[in-house]
Amino acid sequence: MTAESAAAVGSAELVSYLDQFLRVSELPDDPRALNGLQVESGRPVRRLAAAVDACQVVIDRAAAVGANMLLVHHGLFWGGVEPLTGRHGRRVRALVEAEMALYSAHIPLDCHPEVGNNAVLAAELGVREPRPFGAYDGIAIGVAGSLNLPLNELADRLEGRLGQAPVVIGAGPTTAGVVAIVTGAGSEFLREARDSGVDTLITGEAPHHAYLDAEEWGINLVLGGHYATETVGVQALARHLEQRYGLPWEFLDHPTGL
Repeated sequence: MTAESAAAVGSAELVSYLDQFLRVSELPDDPRALNGLQVESGRPVRRLAAAVDACQVVIDRAAAVGANMLLVHHGLFWGGVEPLTGRHGRRVRALVEAEMALYSAHIPLDCHPEVGNNAVLAAELGVREPRPFGAYDGIAIGVAGSLNLPLNELADRLEGRLGQAPVVIGAGPTTAGVVAIVTGAGSEFLREARDSGVDTLITGEAPHHAYLDAEEWGINLVLGGHYATETVGVQALARHLEQRYGLPWEFLDHPTGL
């Protein structure tokens, strides 16, 4: 958490900047993502909170630390459109009562070259000469590049960054030479890894059949956890806004272990 600051930014100004910086209107996404401002408050933003998911625990904690804008990767509508009753109503009421805006960025945060989950994690792991990887509806959401690191050392490095031991399916070479990173649920890109000369794919989680794909195609599959691999982007985005506007922020960690 940063030191307190007297900085305040108009909500409309901050949302406009985020929309342009993250290119939310230009990038394809799941229709449930609803990227951009999901709940507005109209108040000047004085303190940010950042989290992976817009769940009740996170919203309550954001209110408790005095945040009046919450930045998340997964917004309110991943379960689909719901009436404002029950848990969905409680979430929205808590935001409104705290006069807290909610801003969500899914694919726009995955693929951003500066604060994106994949670009940031690639840089922190030491990936060299990064290039686009992971074709999704006409855009690349991931990153690939050279690493040349023993697989066990890569696992240690990933654990040190994310705070949990990854699951390693060592079906490829013992040294991760060319790696690709697609955080979250990115095992669908194993075929692209095979076809583009990638020997190690780092993602968050995978279905059962991905083990067999990795095994038969001779590719290392490293699963760092869906939640854990997507903690880096929201923090990088909050840090960027701190540097630009002087806004203090706090990361609200609510791990699922998945």
